[in-house]
Amino acid sequence: MIAQPLLPTFALNFYNPAVADQLRTHRKTATIRLGDKSGKYRKGMIVTVLCGARFGQRERIFDAVIDKVEVKRLADLSPREIEHDNPELRRTHELVRFLSQLYNREVGEDDIVTVIRFSKIVDSNNTRFTV
Repeated sequence: MIAQPLLPTFALNFYNPAVADQLRTHRKTATIRLGDKSGKYRKGMIVTVLCGARFGQRERIFDAVIDKVEVKRLADLSPREIEHDNPELRRTHELVRFLSQLYNREVGEDDIVTVIRFSKIVDSNNTRFTV
């Protein structure tokens, strides 16, 4: 067989530069997105995790596999789910404030969110090719 490059077709974009360090140190292993994103992201998908300014240059942090996609009310999030998204937060009201600032609009506990859990893909051969 001929080796084919592993090229993800979807990305998880993070616009806050502070998140890059959390991703690199595996302190951030999930993202909580406002709205139902289950049609875009599915378990088993390969994505590229990117960090950088919106409409600007982005840094490739790593490729990842999506482990779980779950849609629920923001009020139904567990402290652990919140912590996987942002290691500095634990409580729903803290996440509501954070998401309101991030999305530049009022966010409430009844809003629907999508929890996307992901794991870094480690390449033991230090290459991005598969057979």
